Amino acid sequence: RMEDESHPKTLYVGNLSRDVTENLILQLFTQIGPCKSCKMITEHTSNDPYCFVEFFEHRDAAAALAAMNGRKILGKEVKVNWATTPSSQKKDTTNHFHVFVGDLSPEITTDDIRAAFAPFGKISDARVVKDMTTGKSKGYGFVSFYNKLDAENAIVHMGGQWLGGRQIRTNWATRKPPAPKNSSKQLRFDEVVNQSSPQNCTVYCGGIQSGLTEHLMRQTFSPFGQIMEIRVFPEKGYSFIRFSSHESAAHAIVSVNGTTIEGHVVKCYWGKESPDMAKNVQPMEYGQWGHWNQMYGNPQQYGQYMTNGWQVPSYGMYGQTWNQQGFGVE
Repeated sequence: RMEDESHPKTLYVGNLSRDVTENLILQLFTQIGPCKSCKMITEHTSNDPYCFVEFFEHRDAAAALAAMNGRKILGKEVKVNWATTPSSQKKDTTNHFHVFVGDLSPEITTDDIRAAFAPFGKISDARVVKDMTTGKSKGYGFVSFYNKLDAENAIVHMGGQWLGGRQIRTNWATRKPPAPKNSSKQLRFDEVVNQSSPQNCTVYCGGIQSGLTEHLMRQTFSPFGQIMEIRVFPEKGYSFIRFSSHESAAHAIVSVNGTTIEGHVVKCYWGKESPDMAKNVQPMEYGQWGHWNQMYGNPQQYGQYMTNGWQVPSYGMYGQTWNQQGFGVE
C-alpha cells in the first residue's frame, strides 16, 4: 500500500483488551467513516494486542484519531496514533539468514509462509512478494531467520513440501555481487547490438548449475520478444534462446546478463551462429568471449533481484534495499 506521506489513511490502535476483535474495532471506527480494513496483530504474546485500521479517506482517519484516542474499549483506554511507514517500524535484518521460497500457490499469504516456516526457529521477517500494480502474489517470497542453522534446516526440510496444493521450492536468497569498484563498464544496448551480425538472433545463457529447464528459460526471456526456439543443456548449465529478431536478442543479453536465476549469477552473450544450434555446442567455442567477460562481465547493477526471471521489487520495505544489505550466496 503506497500512502502519500502527507495524507496518511492508516491508524495504529494499541493497548487493546485481549477480548477486542477486528469486528468490534470496525464497528466502532466505521461510525466515524468508511474503513477499508482492520488488521489485528496478536503474535507478540507478552504484549497487548494492537491493530491497524485503514480508512478510505484521510479526513475520516484524522477524525477517528481525534475521537478514539484515550477512549475506553472493553474497559481499557486505547492509544490511537498514525501508523508508521513499514521502513521505520521494521528491524534491520541485514545480518539475518534469508530463505527464498518459490512456486507458491496464488492464495498463499505472508502469514501462511510464516506459519509454515515457524517450526524451524525464530523468524525475523517473512513476506510474499506481490505485484505492485495488481496486488496479487508473484508466487514467491522470503523468510528470514536469526539463526543460520534454522535457515539451513528450513531449506532442507521445506523444499518439496506441499503448501496450498503445490510443492514449494526453497533456496538461499541470493543477491548479485556488487560490481568491482574500479570498473563501471555496463553492457549497453548500442554496444551489444553491434557485437554480432544482424542475422544472429541467438542468445547464449550460462551458469545455471541446477534447475535449468526450458520452461524457466521461456519465463526468463519471453519479456524481450518472440522466441523461436530454445535449447537447454541442464547438465552443462547453459542454454540457447533464438529470438525472431536481432534487437530482441540484444535486449535480452543486456537485461539478463549478471542477474540471479535459481540462485546462480548468469552470463549472457551472443550464441555462435550456426544452422543448427545443437551442433558443436562446446563451451570451447565461446573462448572468444573471454575478452567480452573481462570487459563486460560485471553484473548489471539494477538494484533489483531476478527470481525465475521476474524482477523482484527491492526489499525497500525493510528500511534498506536488498542491494545494500549485502547478503551473499552461501
